[in-house]
Formats: sequence, C-alpha cells, structure tokens
Amino acid sequence: MVLRALIRRLRGTGDGSQLALDLSTAPRDAAELLARLNAMGLRGVRSLSLTRNRSVRVSTSDGTLRVHHAFLDAPETVHRAIVRFLMAHRRAERLAAQRVLVSYPIGVDERRALRASERTHPDDEGIAERLTEWHARYNGERFHGELRAVVVRVSQRMRTRLGHYAAAQQGRNAEIAISRRHLKRHGLADALETLLHEMVHQWQDEQGHPLGHDRRFRAKANAVGITGNAKRVVD
Repeated sequence: MVLRALIRRLRGTGDGSQLALDLSTAPRDAAELLARLNAMGLRGVRSLSLTRNRSVRVSTSDGTLRVHHAFLDAPETVHRAIVRFLMAHRRAERLAAQRVLVSYPIGVDERRALRASERTHPDDEGIAERLTEWHARYNGERFHGELRAVVVRVSQRMRTRLGHYAAAQQGRNAEIAISRRHLKRHGLADALETLLHEMVHQWQDEQGHPLGHDRRFRAKANAVGITGNAKRVVD
C-alpha cells in the first residue's frame, strides 16, 4: 500500500528522480510487484499472481499476469525485462527480454526438479513417436513449417491437464507432454487437438510472446483450426 501511494504521489509531482529511488526497493508481494511494473510502463494488466510453475516464468491470460515467485527479489533490470517482454511490439526486443528472463536463476530446488523431469514410459514410446510425427505434419500443414522440432512425450504423472508445453530453459530442450490418461479416456483424435493446442503455446514462445490463453493465443488457435479454450481432465 505504501509503495502504491508513493507512486501515485510521485506521478502527480512528476519527480522522476524520486520515482527511480522508490523503484530501487524490492517489492514485498504481488501487489507491490504489479505497482512497480506499472510504474515501468506495463499496461493492460488488472492483477498479478505469484506462482511456482517451473516451466512458465511469465504468462498472461484475460488481464491476469502470472510471474514466478523468484522474480519478486529480482533486480530492476529483470523487472524491466518483464515489461519489455509484455509490451514490446518488435519481435527482436521481445526475444532479447525473454533471454534475460530465462537466464535469471529460479533457485536450487527448481533446478533439481528440472533435472528430474519425467520421461516417456517404454510402453508408451510407440504412441509418443506417432505424436511426434503428427507434430511434424501439423507444423508443415498449419504453421507453415515455422516451428522447431520438439520432443513429444507421453506423461503418466499428468492428472489434471490434458497436455503441457515446456519452454527450453537451463539446458533443457523445449518439449510437449500429452497425458496418458487423456489418450486412454478420450482417444487419439482428442489428443491430437490437445497437441495442436500445445503447439500454439510453442508458437507463442518461439515468437517471443508470453505464454497464456490471451487474445493472441485465441486468434492463432482459430487460425490453425481449434478453439482457444483451455481444457482439463474431469474425473
């Protein structure tokens, strides 16, 4: 509350030097981080939540910004990179900001968890290969061949999600995971729609856009022939 009040007061006086001094103080919670990003030029975000999602560090959806909690203590240069990543119109500028965000360490526990990522079970290797082939086919037919080749694996751990795209970070390549439960319950046709959904997230990442189900995601999803709605497995 104190930080937001100070920013409003300084905006009224136009004292840029005092505002810069205020921004040197690390935000203590999500509200203060959002106030800081707004002061740096962020627009169009109504709320901010801190997450511990190891695969997605910054994402937006319907006016909500999700940021990994490790960025709360990040230096000003990283916070400005968040703003550039979200607001820049030029792809080169977004990708430059993305490199700053990916290079920022998220902690020892998270790095250990990344190294211990799940692998496709031997029983599922055949269907994983088919999904990888479909990825290449969809890339050519619906994305004009602009996506990179990625590993598509089958996850036996995934319970509440149909699929997931994980961006490359800290030496781990980007990948797409499809839920084995989803395949078993809903069949290959539905799983292929999920694959396309995750490929749109891959397109977001490779274009330097924040991951999420925002307006840009929905437009691209419609362009490749699927709806832009996020789906979950219902037990």
